[in-house]
This record gives sequence, C-alpha cells and structure tokens, in this order.
Amino acid sequence: MKSLIKDLVESYGPAGFETEITDKIAGLVKEYVDECYVDTLGNLIARKKGTGKKVMFSAHTDEIGVVITYIDEDGFLRFSNVGGLNPLTLLGNRVRFANGVIGVIGREKGELKDLSIDKMYIDIGAESQEEAQAKVSIGDFAVFHREFADLGNRIVAKSLDDRIGCAVLIEAIRRLDQSEHDLYFVFSTQEEVGLRGARTAAYGINPDLGIALDVTRTGDTPEAPRMDVSLGKGTAIKVKDSSVIAHPKVKNLMIRLAQENNIKYQLEVLEAGGTDAGAIHLTRDGVPSGTISIPCRYVHTVSEMVDMRDVENSIDLVLAICRDSLSEF
Repeated sequence: MKSLIKDLVESYGPAGFETEITDKIAGLVKEYVDECYVDTLGNLIARKKGTGKKVMFSAHTDEIGVVITYIDEDGFLRFSNVGGLNPLTLLGNRVRFANGVIGVIGREKGELKDLSIDKMYIDIGAESQEEAQAKVSIGDFAVFHREFADLGNRIVAKSLDDRIGCAVLIEAIRRLDQSEHDLYFVFSTQEEVGLRGARTAAYGINPDLGIALDVTRTGDTPEAPRMDVSLGKGTAIKVKDSSVIAHPKVKNLMIRLAQENNIKYQLEVLEAGGTDAGAIHLTRDGVPSGTISIPCRYVHTVSEMVDMRDVENSIDLVLAICRDSLSEF
C-alpha cells in the first residue's frame, strides 16, 4: 500500500494536466473492472457492472501547483497559483515542471506579514531571460517537488490531497469480491480549481448515489482551530463543508455500515473547503451525496500527513457500501 501511495504522490499532475497520474491508475485497475475509459474532460472512469443501484465514487487526481506568468530579464520566473496556496508555506520550496526542470521559490524584500504571491519568484538557476526561456515558457505548470516519507503508522508527502483518496479507491477495486451494484470509480480532474471533473462525470453517469473520497483537516495539533477530527481515530464521515451538506440518508448509511462492520469512524464538520460531492449532488435533478474523508494534517502544503490506519478504515467503508443492499436509495 505504501509503495502504491509513494508512486502516486510523487507523480506530476497539476489541475488540467493529470494524464501522467490517470495513465498510472488505469494500468493498476483495468484488469479488475469491466470497463475503463477517459472522458472528454480527462476523468478516468473505471466501471464494475451490476444490475443494482448506480453508485459513483470520486477521488480527484489533480494537485495544487503554480503557472508561470512572466520571465524577467535576469531569468527569474513570476507565477500564479493553481489551487489554494498560502505564500508563507512556499518560501524555499522547490517546484518541478513537466520537463523535469527544478526551481526554488524566493521572495522580494519586505515584511513576511505582507507576503503575497506577486512578491515571489521562482529561480531555476538561469542567468538571463534567454536561458530561462530555453527551459520554461509562459503558461507552463509546475508542482511542488518533495519526496514521500514513511514515519511508520503515518506518512508525509505532497499531494496526499487527493492521491490518498485515489489510493483508497484503487485498493477497494482490487479487494472487492462481489457487488450487485453498477459501480463507477471516478478519478476526477480539476477539483482544486472548482470541482470541475466530478461535475461532468456525474452528469454523464447520472448516479443514484454519490460518494467523494478526499482529505479533511484535523484539530489535533497544538493550538489548532477547534475541530473534532484527529489522526488515527478512524475514517471521517462528512456532515457538511462549504460545498455540501451531506444527504442525511448517505450520512446515516455510512454511520450504520461503520458500526455494523466495526470500522473506526469520526464525524466531520469542515468550516471551509469542499470536495467532489459539492459538484455531484447538484447534478441534473440532484444526487444524494456524501464524503468519506481521510484526516490530514498540513493540508495544501508540501508535507501533508495521514495515518495509514485511517486509510484502511476508509477502504473498509468503501467496500461496505459496495456490498450493502442500499435499499434506502
């Protein structure tokens, strides 16, 4: 499981450029499903056919990153964000472009409290505009360059948001023995810039039930904002966030299945942020939707942290949903 996660998180896949990661996932799951295809917006959809309810699971493949907006005469690159970035987490970090070029993020002089992205730059070691332009072009996207770290029960990496959700779905597909339902496992695109891939995928699938897989913040670090989610205390069943109020039937289904299958869980109320469920539940005339969340510290940084026991509980909950009769839907 950890080797799978390492391969996923170290891949290149900013929003809009997810092909490297979707190609890898397709290779991992195609022998376990009846159908595997990529739609117009780049979502990878793996289907296990059935005659029961049409169930859509969705985990996004894209990660936060940057896009180059300007190259100055000395070869320094100016950039904009792709997804949510906090400037204070960027200083001194490295970025990697699709062609392998590495850069370091620096800043202009000034007070840190006034730091903003327009006061920052990327240094790729170029000594002139011409040298920089030979390596990087305006409009090129980069992701953060950081290795996977195994801490035992816990792991640290960039892009665990949401490659860990992808890993959960991959493992669930591999482990699923049988289900009466028509299951669609969607590895969605462009979540970080507006839940875009899940919106079009859900429209095409038109499911009876939608479940997003994504990370959520925790309240278990020193002087953290108060939130009743912690690493190691189980998968988190979403109650609400900024994008969705979980459908009561979906929330109660997941609570029931967790209790019946001795799956460790906690309830999540996220004050700011959203998941693919926010797009799925508004599709067509509405889809009962909810989210299985993996607790994660340091979200939207290069060192996100999750607990492997929470990951396993999340896999177990996905499998429990697939095996249930889902009679309430």
